[in-house]
Amino acid sequence: MSAAEDRGLESTRVATCLRDAILDGARQPGSRLIERDLASEFGVSRVPVRDALKLLEAEGLIELRPRTWAVVREFTPADLADLDEVRQVLEPMAFRLAAERHRRDGLERLRAVLENEQESARSANSIGSRRAAADFHEIVVELADNRLLRELMNTIRSRLRWALAQHDDLQHIAEEHVALYEAIRDRDGERASALAHTHVDSSRVQRAAHAEALRTGAVPIVPAREGAGIGR
Repeated sequence: MSAAEDRGLESTRVATCLRDAILDGARQPGSRLIERDLASEFGVSRVPVRDALKLLEAEGLIELRPRTWAVVREFTPADLADLDEVRQVLEPMAFRLAAERHRRDGLERLRAVLENEQESARSANSIGSRRAAADFHEIVVELADNRLLRELMNTIRSRLRWALAQHDDLQHIAEEHVALYEAIRDRDGERASALAHTHVDSSRVQRAAHAEALRTGAVPIVPAREGAGIGR
């Protein structure tokens, strides 16, 4: 393996670890990311760290401060409103195409990640549930089988993962995903599209409740629900 390839692997590893830490909440908005400290933490030189930070900047997760450090980005209400507007256009299309075009193996992958999300939600594993929720959306884009749509969604992939993690009612999101899965399974494109549009609105409401709970220090009370299993 060449030095360039080795450096590429190192930068990918660093970027993956930092991305997960940001999206899982381990590195909060405003946190500093200092090259020398990260190089020591990951046991690499500064070059792959610098490359990783550039990648995360392109994904919209951090902001680089020339000749100083990077900081984890704090998304403003305007940033999130912009994201919601884009999601309202692209996600109904993705779910409709996934319903119309999916293959059996892809549907099984979607079912598996949904079951993982449900189990994580039931056991109050917030990180596992939120990661699975993001994976659910990413697999749907793959099932849509539209190269341009995938490229467009990839440009907001990390921001979407971050937005999906800004909620507390894990079971509610999982239940909405069950309904979306069933529409895809039934090849009902119109139902999948309509549910996806509603899902974006629901995500906005959940995110607002999460932000308010963080602001006030209130612990949200999640009402008990009957388990929403995945219909065969």
